[in-house]
Amino acid sequence: MRIGIVCPYAWDVPGGVQFHVRDLAEHLIRLGHEVSVLAPADDDTPVPPYVVPAGRAVPVPYNGSVARLTFGFLSAARVRRWLHDGSFDVLHIHEPVTPSLSLLTCWAASGPIVATFHTSNPRSRAMVAAEPIMQPALEKISARIAVSEYARRTLVEHFGGDAVVIPNGVDVGFFARAEPRPEWSGADVADGGTIGFVGRINEPRKGLPTLLEALPRIIAARPGVRLLVAGRGDEEEAVKGLPAEVRARIEFLGMVSDEEKAALLRSVDLYVAPNTGGESFGIILVEAMSASAPVLASDLDAFRQVLDGGAAGELFPVENAEALADAAIRLLGDPERLAELREAGSRHVRRFDWETVGADILSVYETVTTGAAAMVSEDPGGGWRARLGLARD
Repeated sequence: MRIGIVCPYAWDVPGGVQFHVRDLAEHLIRLGHEVSVLAPADDDTPVPPYVVPAGRAVPVPYNGSVARLTFGFLSAARVRRWLHDGSFDVLHIHEPVTPSLSLLTCWAASGPIVATFHTSNPRSRAMVAAEPIMQPALEKISARIAVSEYARRTLVEHFGGDAVVIPNGVDVGFFARAEPRPEWSGADVADGGTIGFVGRINEPRKGLPTLLEALPRIIAARPGVRLLVAGRGDEEEAVKGLPAEVRARIEFLGMVSDEEKAALLRSVDLYVAPNTGGESFGIILVEAMSASAPVLASDLDAFRQVLDGGAAGELFPVENAEALADAAIRLLGDPERLAELREAGSRHVRRFDWETVGADILSVYETVTTGAAAMVSEDPGGGWRARLGLARD
């Protein structure tokens, strides 16, 4: 099958959507499909052979973060050329309502189109205002996928219709096979242990300030504890105002490779996700569980779903540093509970492996390319449309 995938966000800036698109493309290529990904990137940006750069991205505030998008005449021309040259059997457009390549492609494309919705933002005034512009593009979509129930709810509330829920995928084996690093492991678990955090340091919704607020209490109870922080951002600004003895227990690792991230997650005694909102899924939680890291996360709707309602990881109230500290102290002092979380997470995470997720996505591709006509004839009432997220309210 010839598959065209559109990524709306800058290819060279780490993010959940970019990682999902990359891993999906590589999974499909391993299965023997021909895949081309169109993504915002300068012509001189290093990209894999399957990625076609669509021009420079510009930073735009979006959903509590900064998205790097590309739009305009040059990008529109590259979209048309890519569509013409690709002769795709199916297009898979991610975040089709984002004012970037995804929306441009929806406007320009014809034929079978699958769209994945990643955003969870049920109160977006911008989405409400943009609905008249977005609706003609959305009507061209053959099938809709949402990465979580909360992303599906956002779609339904703003644009009507429905979507099938297929979660983000992770190469579970890649994280499970990683080797722990001695320098990142707890030297004296009885007195401390290691806590891991992965995310952009200066992005408030990733929640590092909440974790840093909790750290003095954790250190008071467990003097040997260390916090390992992986991600880009202003390290000095992040720890400004913290006592020297607290700063000494924090190690900033900067940007890490995928291999280093997997090793980090395999090494820590506890992974903490203190995010404050704007999350539709929680891919880092899946990666942590894949690496057998016990997870402690803020009680966001999306995180609760990923953690099986709290059965595969523990939850604390959002932005509650005191509750975070209490939970971290209790867990680090309870090796049996940590072992239970490792086991529960390792079992639960199998549902997110690419072997499962990729097969579900391919089923949608095959349905929209070859099965729609047969389904219509067999089901004149139109029930198949609802199953693919095409039913209108």
